[in-house]
Amino acid sequence: MFTLTTPITGAAQTGLTAPTYTLISDLAPDNNGRQVAISALGGTQAGVTVHSVASPFTITFTRPRVFKQLGKPNPTTGLIKDVPRNTFKLITRKGVTPLASQPFVNLQITTIVDVPAGSDTYDSANIRAALSAHIGALSQQSAGAGDTLVNGVV
Repeated sequence: MFTLTTPITGAAQTGLTAPTYTLISDLAPDNNGRQVAISALGGTQAGVTVHSVASPFTITFTRPRVFKQLGKPNPTTGLIKDVPRNTFKLITRKGVTPLASQPFVNLQITTIVDVPAGSDTYDSANIRAALSAHIGALSQQSAGAGDTLVNGVV
């Protein structure tokens, strides 16, 4: 079950010192999801705003509306022609200001995980390993990715 606990300790970023985010439960835009809003900040985060109607700061996790099942193998070859995928999403939305005296515009970060049907029971260890490595890479390079988003240098 995807249940965030409050507060979240943020990953290292240039200009942010020991960032933390206090969460409150919110209604997800999709019935198949869970959402939290950021209600308070910790650490040093000059210029960062918490969730509001005009400037959202939310984290949403959604699962497929209907889970797809693995089909039957071809009776001759034993192979499954098309393996369906179950798509999960983690979406962070944050209101940002594009220019002084302008209204907020939503920035959106989306991580999509397409899990081949059947692998959830047959190969769960490798699903977990892939997610672990993905999150570890994001966490390890959080500041570098943030710098790239700001300065465009890879």
